Amino acid sequence: MSAIEVGRICVKTRGREAGKKCVIVDIIDDKFVLVTGPKSVSGVKRRRSNIKHLEPTEKKIEVKAGASDDEVMEALSKQNLLEYMKEPIKIKVQ
Repeated sequence: MSAIEVGRICVKTRGREAGKKCVIVDIIDDKFVLVTGPKSVSGVKRRRSNIKHLEPTEKKIEVKAGASDDEVMEALSKQNLLEYMKEPIKIKVQ
């Protein structure tokens, strides 16, 4: 399992944004992180998310903690991950 860390690309597993990919931009505490899609790419708004509602992928981008959506977009396009971020994932219901 990939670690929860700044720059890690995750898939949201719960809520209205379930199945959409997001990037961790900051770690709030041991239960919550700040994620962003950015909204223009994957439809995920910048918001606080419970770690339990995220499934980390093996992909990671280089961004500093608290990076803006523009910085995240730039890092994603540099690593050719914009199309990857747009693809929704089918969530398996437990």
